[in-house]
Amino acid sequence: MIQVLHISAECYPAAKTGGLADVVGSLPKYFTNAGMLSAAIIPKYALKWIHGREWVTVYGGSVWVNWRQWRFTVQQEAGNSLGYPLFVVDIPGLFDRPGIYNDASGAPYGDEIERYITFQQAVLDWLLSFPWQERPRVLHCHDHHTALIPWMVKHCPAYQQLAPIPTVFTIHNGQYQGAFGWNNGNLLPPYEAGARNLLDWNGIINPMAAAVKTAWAVTTVSESYLYELHQNSLGLETLFHQEWRKEYGIINGIDVHVWDPETDPMIHHRLEDDHIQAFKSKNKRVLCEWFGFPEDAPLISFIGRLVGEKGVDLLPDTYRRFIHSGTRACFLVLGTGEPWTQNQFRTMAHQYPGRFNAVIDYNEALSHQIYAGSDFLIMPSRVEPCGLNQMYAMRYGAIPIVRSIGGLKDTVPDIGEPGGNGRGIRFDHFSVEDASSALYRAVSMWHNEPGIVAFLRQRIMEVDFSWEKTIEKYVAVYRRVGATVEPDKAPPPEIKEEAPAKPVAKAAKPVAAEEPAKKVAAASPKPKVKKLAPGEKPPAPETAAKPTKRIEKQSVSEEKPPAAAKTKRKATAKKK
Repeated sequence: MIQVLHISAECYPAAKTGGLADVVGSLPKYFTNAGMLSAAIIPKYALKWIHGREWVTVYGGSVWVNWRQWRFTVQQEAGNSLGYPLFVVDIPGLFDRPGIYNDASGAPYGDEIERYITFQQAVLDWLLSFPWQERPRVLHCHDHHTALIPWMVKHCPAYQQLAPIPTVFTIHNGQYQGAFGWNNGNLLPPYEAGARNLLDWNGIINPMAAAVKTAWAVTTVSESYLYELHQNSLGLETLFHQEWRKEYGIINGIDVHVWDPETDPMIHHRLEDDHIQAFKSKNKRVLCEWFGFPEDAPLISFIGRLVGEKGVDLLPDTYRRFIHSGTRACFLVLGTGEPWTQNQFRTMAHQYPGRFNAVIDYNEALSHQIYAGSDFLIMPSRVEPCGLNQMYAMRYGAIPIVRSIGGLKDTVPDIGEPGGNGRGIRFDHFSVEDASSALYRAVSMWHNEPGIVAFLRQRIMEVDFSWEKTIEKYVAVYRRVGATVEPDKAPPPEIKEEAPAKPVAKAAKPVAAEEPAKKVAAASPKPKVKKLAPGEKPPAPETAAKPTKRIEKQSVSEEKPPAAAKTKRKATAKKK
């Protein structure tokens, strides 16, 4: 029986645009490893990873949205290759598109409201088909795309059978609330007359506000970000103050098996016998050869979306000031985003060869190599609810330079703070002056105090950012709202790719599967995954200044992680 069902718009590696996918892809895996079977369900997009998997139909039905009937099927990944059941809702005409939120030109889809209202109703319609004793013990909804579910199960007659199931709502980014006008209120399912005010916030329908009002518990992805939402949440500050009793800040974790410097197939040189200096030097040499940097200067990198939220517009002027000052340092950027910022970085790559370069691309494999080869990682974010990049950087020995905000503040104590527990360098104000000062501190330390740099690298690579500690906090929240989530007495069964898990629900409508899941998977060929041969190295990437061969994008989940090396630094990865 599925104890916790995670409902989301994204889940790594099936569909990803940011940290939401990483979290939703990790939580059910680690819950299941702990003995509490969890699953995730997302829309079925027309994406490469999804098309490359075998799917078993476990339910079929239809929902009405604004006098239009949408037929759908719920499908389960055959073989549960991610270590937990992953379900997709296939709604032809709404989600069978190549983008998650935007079309090929980058423009958002015009029917976004209808898409996610239909998806949420389809999920609830599927859950109604479960016998009561087999229904999930918790419905865990993520961000505004699923924020109407806590309200629907309480106040929509069609779904009130599910009202006794506790609902938990996690805010990954409060900047996106999914608000829309009452002129689109006809897209909602029929609801009780008294429930209208729960949808309304400042004269419009605000799904995030409705979830904060109606969910049994509300969590954010760091304690500092929860505090920041009370101070600035685009008009919801009063609501967060009113509902404080059920709010919890829980810092995210990272998948220490995917992000493992000892076994990572995407980096050129893996960590051996805890020889951190050799690990960093060899991987830095690779980056310097690719991008034309000198090895005797510190390498400071940025990885992420090139958008205002990440504070990337601060970097061009900061980097120019630094380069013109004559201080020896090199800068590397990887990411895509706003055209203005992309063009700034392209121009700088030609203006400052040997000092600055950029790869305007989303490249998972290259990001791993940059973490492994960089001396520092900068994150000047305007908003950072949790942040995962600083955790990835520390895992690979890249010292973070971050703005004191959200999860960055919680995870990166400054090396100058009392107590001697510093992990990086922080700056407070979003300004060129403050960012430049932080860079000067980092570069001065690299040139003048190599012993401190080596000591700091060892410290940050030993920090436990695994999900094991995080799921304990989520379990505490579930139990606090009355959910009966308990570890199975027996260890979770081993999941084999050649035989899929039994579908969790029987078909209740005509589109249901005609064969058991086992037969479907047995008849389907096992997906072939291209793996790197021992010693085989990814080719160099294409850069803005010097076109070279592009690194092939790889999906980490398609590689079966090698066994973790038995070193004292790996103790966190062994917890089960």
